[in-house]
Amino acid sequence: MSDDLSLRVAAVTQDSAVDGPGLRLAVFTQGCPRSCPGCHNPKTQDPGGGYDTTAGAVLREVRRNPLLAGVTFSGGEPFLQPSPLAAIARAVKARGLTVWVYSGFLFEELLDLPGARELLEVCDVLVDGPFEQSKKSYDLLWRGSANQRLIDLPASLRTGKAVELAIQTL
Repeated sequence: MSDDLSLRVAAVTQDSAVDGPGLRLAVFTQGCPRSCPGCHNPKTQDPGGGYDTTAGAVLREVRRNPLLAGVTFSGGEPFLQPSPLAAIARAVKARGLTVWVYSGFLFEELLDLPGARELLEVCDVLVDGPFEQSKKSYDLLWRGSANQRLIDLPASLRTGKAVELAIQTL
């Protein structure tokens, strides 16, 4: 992996317990074209916001915490920067950790998005779909609104269609 792959982020957070199972490092990418009303991270929408970092810097954060169960890419929109995130994901998976990714795009849309497959192929779970204020719920595990799905990526890529995980609520 090239440690110098550039990445625009809003934040990198250690010790997240809400962005997937177990203790996770959460990488909040910068830039999102969706502008969902009620977005949980509206400051991540402007592609000019946040700061530049590198894949290597993110991986150093992963190595600092031996208690991590995995890494989660959120946003903004991670699929606007698939290459550096895929490089991070490959290194994270080599350490035996899981990789989750959140996207405002549906799995089916991502299959047609240039570069997206590179990231999809190295992640375990995709939480897909735009946040919908009218479907907001605090009872949903790892999602903000009921339209969002927890997608088993290896199974979905094998079949060519979204395979949802059975986990639905708290």
